[in-house]
Amino acid sequence: MKKLDFAIIDPHIHQWDPYHTPHSAALLVKLLGKYPAVMDQMVRFVKPKSLLDSLGLTQYALNPYLPIHYRADIAPFSIDSVVHIEANWHHAKGFGVVEETEWVKQLNFKQHDITLGAIVGTADPREKGFKDILKAHQDASPLFRGIRKMASWHKDKGIYRWCDQPHLYQSKKFLKGFEDVAKLDLSFDAWGYSTQLTEITALAANFPQTRIVVDHLATPAGLFGSVGKKTGITSAQRTDIFKQWQHDLGLLAQQKNVYAKISGLMMPVLGHTFYQQHRTASPTEIVNLLTPMIQHAINVFGVDRIMYASNFPMDKPNAALSDLIYAYIQMITPYGDQALYSIFRQNAINFYQLNIES
Repeated sequence: MKKLDFAIIDPHIHQWDPYHTPHSAALLVKLLGKYPAVMDQMVRFVKPKSLLDSLGLTQYALNPYLPIHYRADIAPFSIDSVVHIEANWHHAKGFGVVEETEWVKQLNFKQHDITLGAIVGTADPREKGFKDILKAHQDASPLFRGIRKMASWHKDKGIYRWCDQPHLYQSKKFLKGFEDVAKLDLSFDAWGYSTQLTEITALAANFPQTRIVVDHLATPAGLFGSVGKKTGITSAQRTDIFKQWQHDLGLLAQQKNVYAKISGLMMPVLGHTFYQQHRTASPTEIVNLLTPMIQHAINVFGVDRIMYASNFPMDKPNAALSDLIYAYIQMITPYGDQALYSIFRQNAINFYQLNIES
């Protein structure tokens, strides 16, 4: 197995602590945190099935995920810097979202030999005072680089909708507010399902000077198995999902201000069910599953606009982080050592304007 001779930069991790922050499960964990089985049953009683299916296992959402946990997951690889991506902070209205930036900046990454390279917060361009919220993020930390506002909304009602409306990135209010992202030279993490790729493409075309990255290669729900009520049920459906994803991702890649993250590709919403077998996928299984996706992404974006990213702990039900990295190394090695360096390090530095050595 080929090893990397440089430290990785991971431009997509999530940090949270339901015990000490305004997390949606804060009350539940305080009441039942000592009884994880009961807590799991309670969550499954009160939360929608679509969300539970998207998570796969509830324990990762209900427990803290902090630098100490990420350090344990990333071993034995050398990690240099990470970028925290907003994690659905519970105070998601108005200036409440700035609390997440303030909380993340004080986490003890250095104690675990990790550098917090950048923070991507959230804010809703549709809100009044959006520009002031962006500036409050900037005032909260010099590491603030941009925002993510999830647009993930699938026509299949059984697939969890992370957004309160369809076609968010085409909304007039959203586009008007987004002008401030462009004016302040901030980056934007776009996440939608693969059925929304054309909307991300249109957004990028409207703002050609703004750095945009599509998270998780736009998450083709159901590509590897049945999800929701009617998605990915048959082999023919899954073939169609892949072909449409290939086509639409290729069009997105023509927008030169857009990068893509090879991340989130083992999330349950893609149809992976290893967690139901009480195990995680092996590196070989990951390679066999994901190679067509990785090859196509590199073919259309090239090696200078693709970033490895872990998305941890969201992929944890189906894959160990070290196995994911081993698998990605194997898939990217045929493109050469420079491609490995670019995808696992340099491209993240470029996109998020990290203040570290190349």
